[in-house]
Amino acid sequence: MLQIKNLCFTHKKDLREILKDFTCVLNHGDKAVIIGEEGNGKSTLLKWIYDPELIEEYVEASGERIANKERLGYLPQELSPSDRSKSVYEFFTEEPLFSDLSPKELRKYAKDFHIPADFFYSDQKMETLSGGEKVKAQMLRLLIGQPTVLLLDEPSNDLDIETLEWLETLINGWPYIVLYISHDETLIENTATMVIHLEQIRRKTLSRYTIANMPYLQYKEERLAKFEKQEQQALNDRREKQIRDEKFRKIYQRVDHEQAAVSRQDPAGGRLLKKKMHTVQALKRRFEREDETMTQMPEQENAIFFKLGNKDSQIPAGKTVIEYSLEKLYTPGHERCLSSHIGLQIRGSEKIAIIGSNGAGKTTLLRKIAEELLAREDIRAEYMPQNYEDLLNLRISPVEFLDDSGDKSRRTQIRTYLGALKYTADEMDHPIAELSGGQKAKVLLLKMSLSNANVLILDEPTRNFSPLSGPVIRRMISGFPGAVISISHDRKFIEEVCTKVYRLTEKGLAPEPEASFPASDMGTR
Repeated sequence: MLQIKNLCFTHKKDLREILKDFTCVLNHGDKAVIIGEEGNGKSTLLKWIYDPELIEEYVEASGERIANKERLGYLPQELSPSDRSKSVYEFFTEEPLFSDLSPKELRKYAKDFHIPADFFYSDQKMETLSGGEKVKAQMLRLLIGQPTVLLLDEPSNDLDIETLEWLETLINGWPYIVLYISHDETLIENTATMVIHLEQIRRKTLSRYTIANMPYLQYKEERLAKFEKQEQQALNDRREKQIRDEKFRKIYQRVDHEQAAVSRQDPAGGRLLKKKMHTVQALKRRFEREDETMTQMPEQENAIFFKLGNKDSQIPAGKTVIEYSLEKLYTPGHERCLSSHIGLQIRGSEKIAIIGSNGAGKTTLLRKIAEELLAREDIRAEYMPQNYEDLLNLRISPVEFLDDSGDKSRRTQIRTYLGALKYTADEMDHPIAELSGGQKAKVLLLKMSLSNANVLILDEPTRNFSPLSGPVIRRMISGFPGAVISISHDRKFIEEVCTKVYRLTEKGLAPEPEASFPASDMGTR
């Protein structure tokens, strides 16, 4: 059993309350997902549960964690700086139980994770692995340590679809405790038995949490039904109050008028009207007490929304956006050939996705395509890399990054947009390094929106957005009037946004038949 009592988080820099009096009990067999908008403290909560020292630099925490004899295993969202420079073999040997594994057991792990059998003994540096390979290596070392509590921060990030399906099987079959954060709605729908929802309402001045012992889809449906019922009741109460207040106003005005008009020669009438006014005043106080218990309009943290592209982003249907060919695709250091005879043609406002196994070279290929498109003058291309730090200056604030003009009205406009993306005034001026992955992604999307681009090149665009914002992001990209070239393992994104899908193999890009996509109740493209 894992128990958390009266946990409170306060941001040290702006003194914002992130979490208040959080209490939760997790038992063996629980598969609990933590959801909420970006910057709401999801990763901070996981870090604190594993090791409170991990958050001491930026958060003041109080509360109690009771883990008894549980063995905690933590998967961070990103590799630590010390681990990045290690070889894969050095990374695994830091787990004491690794040396106890037999070759047969290692082959079993390799098969489950869709990696070569000799992966564990590779001299390749961890920082040079693909995003998915890094996650697989961390998950493997975590499981080798035989934890009873899995604390997983974005385990689905960058995993290929085959490994995502394996991860679902792992979570569903785990006999102990799983507490995880994920933005992959399909994974959440297929695995979570408990939902922990962290919210920041009233412009992030009030924290709130909900714990629901039910699957995610049921939670969404019941939450929506509850809010709709509360909203309807609140509207009914307000209509009844309006009718009641109008009747009271007329009664008050009549008695007040009669009091003003009563003759001094009629003292009995004056006393009677005075008693009437006392009754009216008592009625007013009763109504005020009733108003205090009136059903309130539901408060909820809405998903983000802004438009991507405009009429200038439209591309004529017959225009060739790119006709790309590459004889051979090598790893960044040219150690080995990943694929050959690659060809890709995109016309008009097509929206394509490139899929494939981890390490196939998708990001390397997309980077090459981006270099060609960004250099073109007949189109306006924008690129979102898998590693946001490739483009973001982490030392400056989002406002400074988005505005290089110094114009006051421009800065005001940017602050307005950032506010629509759920940034507080303080967060707008924080260094980008202090923002969550989702908040960094929002900065890049807003940059694209402000640029009037007509071609978007996106490497895992939905990987850091909450399940609440995910549908908005998909609609936004789907409605973009220009062309989109993306890499994605997000099954909902592939189904809802992409008009064509290609799989990168050793023999090039192969069109993917629609029937091969995992069923996810998304409807048709």
